[in-house]
Order: sequence, then structure tokens, then C-alpha cells
Amino acid sequence: MSEYLCVAPDVKLGEGVKLSKFINLYGCQVGDNTKIGAFVEIQKNVKVGKNCKISSHTFICEGVTIEDNVFVGHGVTFINDSYPRATNSSGGLQSEQDWKVEPTLVRSGASIGSGATILANITIGENALIGAGSIVTRDVPADAVVAGYPARMLRSLVDDARVVR
Repeated sequence: MSEYLCVAPDVKLGEGVKLSKFINLYGCQVGDNTKIGAFVEIQKNVKVGKNCKISSHTFICEGVTIEDNVFVGHGVTFINDSYPRATNSSGGLQSEQDWKVEPTLVRSGASIGSGATILANITIGENALIGAGSIVTRDVPADAVVAGYPARMLRSLVDDARVVR
């Protein structure tokens, strides 16, 4: 490994994974032939599937599962806590015992545009397309195109002749 990579010994990397410089991976799994761009952090208990592309400056927090063939654009942020707080009810800094990780699932073939934010407890359906800069606040159906703040359905990719699969 390079001096510019921070990959913990507990990371499970598949065959043919391509890692850019200046990344931080710990306690996660990355599937075969996935490419991870510069300045990406992937936290513990995250699973990234095969043949994915995770673009630079992306943050993938604990609780996120990304299936196969998913594209994640530049600067995408995942959230795993709907009610974040710095301190607990006693006034001390929160620890892992003070909150519960909320899961997020990105299904196979989905694409998430640059600068999108994905809130906790979200499922993004197969082949869905999230527009750049969107804030995803609820589940996205399979084959949907969504965009905006909050992200709203624009159309379905089903029977869309412009889509190559």
C-alpha cells in the first residue's frame, strides 16, 4: 500500500479493486473490480458491491450497503442518524451506546449524481437515477429518476428508449 492510503487491516478488498490516493477505509468490504476515487472515506460495516465506481470526495458512513454496478458521483454524502447530537442526556459526548445506526440500501445499477445527500433509512431502488445536488429524504423506487430538494420523481426509466442497459 502507498503512504497516501489509509486502509485498515480489517478491510476486505475484492479482486481487481482500484484505490486512488488519499482515501480512508476501515472495517468495510469492497467487491471485485470496484474503483474508489481520491478523498473517499468508507466506514466500518459498509458493504460496497462489485463493479461499482465511488467518485472522489464521497463519504459513506456505517450502515450503508451498496449493491453491484452502482455509480456514486463526486462529493456524495450518506447520513446514518436522523437526530444527531454531540452530547448525551448527561451532557457528556455521545458514544456508540447513545445512538443506533440507521441503515441505507442502494440497490444494483443505481446512479447517484455528484453532490447528492442521502438521508438515513432510505432504499434507492434498482437502476434508479438520483440527480446531482439532490437531497434524498425518502425511498426511491426502482427505475425512477429523481432530483431536487427534497428529491422528487421526475419520470420512470421503464420503456425509456434513451436508457441503455
